[in-house]
Amino acid sequence: MLKEPTLHTEVVPLSRHDRDAMPGLHDMFRRFWSSPTAKSSPRVAYDAFLAMTPPAPGVALQPSTDPLLPGWICAPEDPVANQVLLYLHGGAYVLGTAPAYRGFVSQIASRARRTTFILEYPLAPETALPTALELAAAALDHLALRFGKVGVVGDSAGGGLTLATLARTRKATAAVVFSPWTDLTFSGASMHARAARERLLDEAMLRSAARGYLGSTSAHDPRASPLLGVPDHLPPLLIQVGSEEIVYDDAVGYAQRARAAGRDVTLQEWTGMHHVFQLNVEQLEGARHALDATAAFIDEHMQR
Repeated sequence: MLKEPTLHTEVVPLSRHDRDAMPGLHDMFRRFWSSPTAKSSPRVAYDAFLAMTPPAPGVALQPSTDPLLPGWICAPEDPVANQVLLYLHGGAYVLGTAPAYRGFVSQIASRARRTTFILEYPLAPETALPTALELAAAALDHLALRFGKVGVVGDSAGGGLTLATLARTRKATAAVVFSPWTDLTFSGASMHARAARERLLDEAMLRSAARGYLGSTSAHDPRASPLLGVPDHLPPLLIQVGSEEIVYDDAVGYAQRARAAGRDVTLQEWTGMHHVFQLNVEQLEGARHALDATAAFIDEHMQR
């Protein structure tokens, strides 16, 4: 008898600690992103913002010397043998570098106990589709040749890139995405319905970034909008999203369509949380718990 596909949904309540911490954190966001540097040099500011996440103790950080895997490596002490993770970073496809993500990704590598490669993919608008996607798919296939099992993790645009990459290759054993941007057609109702609650993203900025990333590719192409092309060979997938995000429907919509396509997906909605709240491991209990849940999911499905 065939197993019925399921969508495992969990709504995680906001803790009292995090409720009290939010006003100060939101004030920091406002001051940081209204600063002169953020306005004049958004790429510099974005990297500085990401670099606020502290590195996890006991994780060695080093540049990759493999030409097929440009970026950085986060290597925890006593990692699980013959298993690795590939990390695809966010930044709306126009911002972000592998070095800026070292602290955050080290938090994942430490918890998951797996060496993690942060891919340095080319940014838009200088480079448009399909270059970053082809590099990510090739990197995943290359890691699968070197190691027994490979998991993929991505945030925001990197979450969308993760899902698009999974549609190109069957080599991933498990995948986790944080606040994935899956719909460059901007069809989700949350883009407007949750705009007043959003703390970090802006629709106009996302539309501008999407134009640069798309180039001559249609926004309806599943390579750009993985929401529109859920593959039939997804590995076990965990999606985490905050309740206050304008890309909320990007995450929930993908989970629903994946289930309709016969895939098993776990969706966690974190009440009161902003876009990629997992970055705030110092300030928020929820961020730490979400990363712990990420590690547990990876461990469960990669140890099978």
